[in-house]
Amino acid sequence: MTTKREKWEPLKIETPPLFIWPPKPLPLVKYIFGYPGYFLPRNICYMALALFTWFFLTPSLVDMKTFQVDWIAFIYGRNLIFMFLIFGGWHLRFHTIKAQGTKYSFNTNWPQEKHRRFFFNNQVYDNMFHSVVSGCTIWTSYEVITMWAFANNLIPFLSWDASPFWFIVLFLAIPIFRDAHFYLVHRLLHFRFLYKHVHALHHKNIDIGPWSGLAMHPIEHLLYFSGVLIHWVILSHPLHAILHVQATGLTPALGHLGFDKYLFRGQTPLTLGQRYFHYLHHKYFECNYGGDGTVPMDKWFGSFHDGTKEGHELMKQRRKKAHGLI
Repeated sequence: MTTKREKWEPLKIETPPLFIWPPKPLPLVKYIFGYPGYFLPRNICYMALALFTWFFLTPSLVDMKTFQVDWIAFIYGRNLIFMFLIFGGWHLRFHTIKAQGTKYSFNTNWPQEKHRRFFFNNQVYDNMFHSVVSGCTIWTSYEVITMWAFANNLIPFLSWDASPFWFIVLFLAIPIFRDAHFYLVHRLLHFRFLYKHVHALHHKNIDIGPWSGLAMHPIEHLLYFSGVLIHWVILSHPLHAILHVQATGLTPALGHLGFDKYLFRGQTPLTLGQRYFHYLHHKYFECNYGGDGTVPMDKWFGSFHDGTKEGHELMKQRRKKAHGLI
C-alpha cells in the first residue's frame, strides 16, 4: 500500500562535537547532557534497561558456570520479549495504527505488504523472521557465552570495589565503542562479495520500518554482534557486556523507524535523534556507514552525507571518482 506523504524538509545533519579539534567546551557539554545529545533521548534508556536487566533479569554467575538449558532459555526468552516490546511497539504505533499518519516521515512508501523479493511476499513478516530466528539467537549466543566466560574467570573481570571510576567511565563510553565498531563492520559488508552474498538481504529494505533494523543474514548478525567481544579483552564487568550486546540488539528498531520525530499527544514533536543519518544510507547505499555519527568516521573517511542537496552532489562526485568517470 502506498500513501501520499506530507512534505518533510530535513535539517542539515551536524557532526556531534565529541571528536573535533580544537575542542569546543560549551557545545560539547550541551551535546553530552542536553537534548538531543549523547545520553538523551536514547542511550540513557538503554543504560537504565541494562541496569534493570543485570539486577533483576539475569541468572546468578554461580548458575551460569555451566551451560544449562534453563538459564540459557531464560536469557533467550527475555531478549525475545524485549525485541517484541520495542520493535513491535514502535511498529504498532507508527506503521500499524499510524498514530501520527505521515507526519515527520521521510520514507517514500510504507513497508511493502506484498512483494516477491521478501519471504512470505511481505516485508514486515520477512524482517520479523530474520530478526527472531537469526538475530535474537545470535544475540543471545554472544551474551550466554560471555556470561559463562565471566562466571568461570576466563576473561578479565572488573569489580565495582576495585575501580568504581573505571567502572562508570566504561559504562558511559560503550556507545562510542558501539558506533566505531558498527562503522568498521558495516564498511566491510559493503565490499562487493560480502554485499552480494550477505548484506544485500538487509538492503532489500528501502522504505524502512522498525523490523527492518535487525533483518540481516546470519553472517551479518555474527559480525554485527561481535563488538561485545571487546569485553573478552579489556577489564570489564558483566553489566558492561549486557549493556553492549543489549543496546546492539535493540537500537536498530529506532534507527530504522522511518520517522524523524515522535508526535507527543498529537501536538508536541519530540526528536528521536539523528534517524535521518541512517535513512540516507538506505536511500543512497554509499554514505553514512556509521550508526548515528557519534564517532564521525564517515567524515574522516569521506563517506558523510549531511542530508542537504549540496551533500548529495558531493556524494555523486565521490561516486564518479570511485568509478573513474572523473
